[in-house]
Amino acid sequence: MWGKLQFGHGFALFRCAFLTLLVIALGSLAESQSAEIEKTFHDGNEAMRKGDLQSAAEDFARVTAAMPRFAEAHFNLGLVQLQQGHLNDAISSFHQSLSLKPSLRGANLFLGIAEYRNNDYPDAIAAIKRETATDPKNAKAWMWLGVTQLATGDADAASVTLDKAAALSPDDVDILYHRGRAHILVSKESYERMYKADPNSWRVHQVLAQSFVEQDRLDEAVHECQEALRLKSDEPGLHEELGDVYLKQNHLAEAEAEFKNELNIDPQSLTSAYKLAVVSLERSKPEVASQLLEDLLRRDVHSADAHYQLGRAQAQLGNVDEAVKHFTMAVKESKQSGAEDSDTLRQSYYQLAQLYRRQQKTEESKAALENFMRLKQQADAQQAQRLQDKLKRSAQMQETTQ
Repeated sequence: MWGKLQFGHGFALFRCAFLTLLVIALGSLAESQSAEIEKTFHDGNEAMRKGDLQSAAEDFARVTAAMPRFAEAHFNLGLVQLQQGHLNDAISSFHQSLSLKPSLRGANLFLGIAEYRNNDYPDAIAAIKRETATDPKNAKAWMWLGVTQLATGDADAASVTLDKAAALSPDDVDILYHRGRAHILVSKESYERMYKADPNSWRVHQVLAQSFVEQDRLDEAVHECQEALRLKSDEPGLHEELGDVYLKQNHLAEAEAEFKNELNIDPQSLTSAYKLAVVSLERSKPEVASQLLEDLLRRDVHSADAHYQLGRAQAQLGNVDEAVKHFTMAVKESKQSGAEDSDTLRQSYYQLAQLYRRQQKTEESKAALENFMRLKQQADAQQAQRLQDKLKRSAQMQETTQ
């Protein structure tokens, strides 16, 4: 079951929600009373904004007593009671606000949140679904629906719901966290069913291998890949997976053998052919790499990566003009595909700078080096920004769990 979501950073949503100005007719109240109630409502909003929950609760309670049909005052009182942890009172206030104004935006959402925190999941789901029906673009409403579905153990429904939330707000850290958790649980349940259905299946070993790779337990990943291959030696993709693990371990000879095995099973595998070419270059076999890459480019002439690796192969063979041609093509294809920040583009410029210098083309070498340095500085700045964003997200997640 999903653990209860704690409130910290995210609770600013409550403090800023529906700080509505008092703009309704005050009936038979005297003008002096009207002004006093309006001031009390305003004071309640200010107290809620500052986090003075007790004062806010007292102010909104006075307003609802004087104006029992003022839906927004009941709603704001419910928000304060929810923050105070007075869940039954909050639920009552939200129901009262909705009975007076069924279309009051946000009331069903916060009613659902209060019921979720009160462990009443069916009513919480029903309330939040009403919010998503009336406000289908409310990403937070979809998020809370998914969170509540997770609490009931329905990871399948939660993953679909949280996918909708992420589509509406792709960079919301809270949504991404809960969405990731939902998909992890779906995967876990799927793998558990698979194991129960056939614990000796080669698929079980394949999944274990992938799990060990994610944990950087590469020796164990190799063992599980080998077990999967023992049971299903002709399965396309398995030899490539094992070759990938060997590459991570820098066991180039073993990786080379597995990529060859994969191509024997699936001669049309572009990825295995490319990886074999790269390994061949690392093992000082440029002739092998060149033949593989030329064949790849006959099948996909616009592959910037293949042009880059073929440029490396031609450089190793001493064919400087051919190397320049393919590094130039790598630059062209990278730009045309929009990969302006790719490592292939940066390194192609670097290689061109070196080769132009060998050809005594000073100006071309200088221009290529300048492009390399410019792209490298951009990449370094982006990496620094990603690190700052990661630290910021980490701090936000710590706040939400306090």
